[in-house]
Amino acid sequence: MPSVHGLLETALYVKDVHKAASFYRQLFQFETLLSSERLVALDVVGRNVLLLFKEGATNEPFKTDCGMIPGHSGSGQNHLAFSIAADEVQAWRERLESEGIRIESTVHWEHGAKSLYFRDPDRHLVELITPGFWRTY
Repeated sequence: MPSVHGLLETALYVKDVHKAASFYRQLFQFETLLSSERLVALDVVGRNVLLLFKEGATNEPFKTDCGMIPGHSGSGQNHLAFSIAADEVQAWRERLESEGIRIESTVHWEHGAKSLYFRDPDRHLVELITPGFWRTY
């Protein structure tokens, strides 16, 4: 049976792809893999890709030289989580504060994990979580 090797891309739909990309590049130092008016793709520590799609710009199929990408869309306030080291929670608190980003909530999970929750410019809920919540991390 064939197997999946991981989750490669996570997509968020945003009002302004360049403003959203600037937020994630500034906060996390993510490098840009691809940039256009409808999409910015960011490298998440060499293992994953964060796709920032302009809201409404991907509803229809998109023809490329390599083939057709089916139309897709999303709306509302979505959620994504980035893993952080347990000993970096305070450093991340300070980093968020220095960037003027309000921490909306802090959760101390029963098995020792900690989460910091905040919003990006499009009000998506971003979480920074330490090991200990999911058995996979």
